[in-house]
Amino acid sequence: MKTILSFLKPFKLSITIAYTLTFLELIADLLFPFFLGIMINEGIMKNNLNTIILWGSIMLAVTVITFIGGIINSYFSSHVSASFALNIREKLFTKIQHFTFEKLRLYPTSTLVTRFTNDVRQIQNTIFMALRIMVRAPLLVLGSIIMAFIVNFKLSMIFLITVPLLIAFIYWVLLKGSDMFNKVQESVDYVNRVLQENIAGMRIIKAFVRRDFENKRFTLSNNKLAEETQTAFRFVEASMPILLFVMNVSLVFILWIGNKQIIAGTTNVGDVVAIVNYALRTVMAISMFTFLALAFSRAKASSERIEKILNEPNAQEKDKNNNDQITDGKIEFNNITFTYPDQKTPILEDLSFSISPGESIALIGSTGSGKTSLFQLLPRLYEPDTGTIYIDDKPISTYPIVELRQSIGYVPQNPLLFSGTIADNIKFGKEEATKFEVEQAAKDAQIHETIISFPNKYNTIVGQRGVNLSGGQKQRLSIARALIRRPKILMFDDSTSALDLTTEAYLLNALQKYRCSMLLITQKISTAKRADRIILLDEGTVLAIGTHNKLLEESELYQKIVESQMEKELPYVK
Repeated sequence: MKTILSFLKPFKLSITIAYTLTFLELIADLLFPFFLGIMINEGIMKNNLNTIILWGSIMLAVTVITFIGGIINSYFSSHVSASFALNIREKLFTKIQHFTFEKLRLYPTSTLVTRFTNDVRQIQNTIFMALRIMVRAPLLVLGSIIMAFIVNFKLSMIFLITVPLLIAFIYWVLLKGSDMFNKVQESVDYVNRVLQENIAGMRIIKAFVRRDFENKRFTLSNNKLAEETQTAFRFVEASMPILLFVMNVSLVFILWIGNKQIIAGTTNVGDVVAIVNYALRTVMAISMFTFLALAFSRAKASSERIEKILNEPNAQEKDKNNNDQITDGKIEFNNITFTYPDQKTPILEDLSFSISPGESIALIGSTGSGKTSLFQLLPRLYEPDTGTIYIDDKPISTYPIVELRQSIGYVPQNPLLFSGTIADNIKFGKEEATKFEVEQAAKDAQIHETIISFPNKYNTIVGQRGVNLSGGQKQRLSIARALIRRPKILMFDDSTSALDLTTEAYLLNALQKYRCSMLLITQKISTAKRADRIILLDEGTVLAIGTHNKLLEESELYQKIVESQMEKELPYVK
């Protein structure tokens, strides 16, 4: 928990004030039975009204001090815990923004969401309790034992037998509980994953009539979470009756021995009452230990999960500190081999080709041929195993990450839009873009006419992930988002699949005025023919490069692709 606790450093003053007030409450709480014993011995037993009033007033003042101290302590404790959680969430978000795709594959979305919400909340609650009662409870036990020995040494010997045994028992519960709550948090991750998949894929689930199957899958994961949670809570909560039983037996022995000493005249009634009060305080404090052990177990499990993310190295720490800029957009892949971190077989193998500045290249190949993987390497979302990628005759590793990615306009295969207006989504590519730039990018992407047909035009709210737009509209908005950057390199990952031939033709014509190199993954020969050259990929290697006519003459695989598409376009004759 070292990394997590370092986030408390900015709040040293507030923590000091909170603990000072905690000690003030503790001292007042420990003095109360002592004063009560004196009042009984010197006032009530001797029928001295003045002494009763004096010590009664002192006890009232102690109670008021404890009350005020508790309120102020709660204020500072809540401030520290809430601010601590705020800083943790901000740090987590920043860390995830720096993750490479390689790291993101290790952390599913569901587990990240759980860490941001459930795990942070567990630690926040524990921090609050640590400032309010977590330190006070064990000190109250220790202080009560010391004060009891001061009042009557013989009568208090029973504490030396029971308290150490109970502390050892609680420590064992804490260790076992931590492991159990680790499993609980993992089950929470899985439940979140199932829930997110169902919400995101609700249309598919309904279309394939898989509601019962998904209900069963969620029920199984939810039941597993409930069982593991019950097991963990039952184990920790079962310690409470054991603690109370031992302390109540101790209390009975104190009363029994105290009664004998009073009869024998070796102790006073006030002393017995004081020790009974200290025993009750000890019982109360030890009963808190179960609750505190439960909270600490969950916080420990959560902190380990959060620290695992926070301790991941930043990918951008490897960036070069220079001012190199991409000016022409010349690209060269030199003997590139790439394997995904969780796989053994290379997805790209000894890949080599070059693209001249301003040239348009169409990438064609079967599913799994490595087209999208190739796109992942240019903006350094992944690093190749071997070989070097050059842009403007410089290795891409020499460019700062920000400069490299700002020079690339990327349109993904599955368009992702964000909550906000249409204008906000287009300006996602260039935050400071003017209204004219937004509209021009939309016109070039062939979406302007559609936008102005909406009642709120560019201020139309886009639902989560663009749920209120069609597939073609989302694709064109994603294209506008890339075009507004005026990038030196444009990458389209099968991004015109939802467009009709006429709209696609207008789009490709509009792109000709952009001074950039363009890579276009497509499955449509009609689209590939418009590119300057076509690269045919097969099983991660370049099978052929050339124009449409050249490949039609020289590549047997390309001929088959063309023939298959021509057959699809033939009219149906009964």
